[in-house]
Amino acid sequence: MAENLFIPEAATKAEKYEAVLPQIEALITDEPDLYANLSNIAAALREAFGFFWVGFYLVKGEQLVLGPFQGPIACTRINFGKGVCGTAWKEKQTQLVPDVDAFPGHIACSSASKSEIVVPVFKNGEVAMVLDVDSDVLADFDETDQKFLEKLMGILEKTL
Repeated sequence: MAENLFIPEAATKAEKYEAVLPQIEALITDEPDLYANLSNIAAALREAFGFFWVGFYLVKGEQLVLGPFQGPIACTRINFGKGVCGTAWKEKQTQLVPDVDAFPGHIACSSASKSEIVVPVFKNGEVAMVLDVDSDVLADFDETDQKFLEKLMGILEKTL
């Protein structure tokens, strides 16, 4: 795949996802290195959607440890069940948070973060990592983001 993404400018959010996901899939399908793939996914999502922060936390023991990301400096370690990321890991399901300040136990890695979506990534039926996407706008994520980000993480799971 080329080093450039085709991102339709006058498109709906769903149309952008529909254009970008196959490009990301082509980018990661034949690449065996996990960190290269996670880095490119984070970069592609940030470029396509202008997210404030996008990255991965990988399960290591009883913590999530910061992996490849795009955006400001982030929390390095998150405990199981803590914050939005730890909750997604514990509950094994996507967390869609319109207002992070209203989320019980939210971990404020950046005071600029206002809303968040966290999608778990599974390997052998267990959470292996989470995709964390933050916005500096309240209620910036919706069911469209959830649908397509879950689909993208399903594509990633095939490479694990």
